Amino acid sequence: MGNDTDTPEARLAALGIILPEPAAPIASYVPSVEVGGVIYISGQLPFVDGVVMTGRLGEDRDVAFGQAAARACGIMLVAQMKAALGSLDRVARIVKLGVFISSAGTFTDQPLVANGASDLMINVFGDLGRHARSAVGVPVLPRGAAVEIDAIVAVRPA
Repeated sequence: MGNDTDTPEARLAALGIILPEPAAPIASYVPSVEVGGVIYISGQLPFVDGVVMTGRLGEDRDVAFGQAAARACGIMLVAQMKAALGSLDRVARIVKLGVFISSAGTFTDQPLVANGASDLMINVFGDLGRHARSAVGVPVLPRGAAVEIDAIVAVRPA
């Protein structure tokens, strides 16, 4: 990221993404914890205009919906990063995403759904956005969400 037009913020603007207010915790936890050069971001739900994208993949939702939900979770993760770090320039590397997908027992395209968030991280952070990942089907998520994603991010000192 060599110049001012190649920053995470500039890439967000080029993608037409305006970061929302980071979601407040819905239980007894904090949105993120920074320790030892790493920030751990709690699971984020797919909010669009303040409404959670709900449903179960392979039952009442398809892969395209799941990818959009995963992308929405990714946007919330980036919003949490910015809130915690002050600047996205402090992101040294997206290390790992943990992607949880509300899925019917016969649904097996969790990796395709997770790409909605993975592709966003690469689009925003370039090669620093390439990460390890888990994509796991689960029977239910908080608030009936279709997807929930947490993240581990290496950071530069403030």
